[in-house]
Amino acid sequence: MEPIRQIVSRTVVLPYTNIDTDQIIPARFLRTTTREDLGKQLFSDWRYEANGALKPRFPLNMPEAAGCAVLVGGRNFGCGSSREHAPWALLDYGFRAVISSEIADIFRTNSLKNGLLPIVVDEVTHQWLLANPGAQVTVDLESSTLRLPSGTSVNFPIERFARHCLLNGVDELGFLLSQQPQIVLFEQKVS
Repeated sequence: MEPIRQIVSRTVVLPYTNIDTDQIIPARFLRTTTREDLGKQLFSDWRYEANGALKPRFPLNMPEAAGCAVLVGGRNFGCGSSREHAPWALLDYGFRAVISSEIADIFRTNSLKNGLLPIVVDEVTHQWLLANPGAQVTVDLESSTLRLPSGTSVNFPIERFARHCLLNGVDELGFLLSQQPQIVLFEQKVS
């Protein structure tokens, strides 16, 4: 995983409530067990016409969305099934963080384990972000804050171990493997 310390980016806004994992990455694209090229299928049913052409008015297809690393979704983002492909598709597309006032538990867990930062903010901040697409925000994982263009900083919750892993660009297995010398010493002592 790529470490996350700070993300400075404009936002792309999908103001829809209950964006589920099947909307994020439709089930027909789940045949793969690799993460590559899933970004092309991200929000496929919303992004593309039946003939495969891009829908020009969909937020991700608009020119101002190019290069944005922060997605702001409506309330209850990532609900639905537990597919890990949803954070994979968001990451492959180029997003590093997703912000909402409510993020589904399984999606949040899958995101954290794969290097995508799910950020839950208060309703006032969320409504401001929804109303201001393209706003330049700064996500500081070290201080667990989101800074708005006004200079206002908003704290967001993140579990301590997940924060450690994201800051260091290591998944759970990588963390356990990094502890191997201490594990071996412990096992030698108790044997």
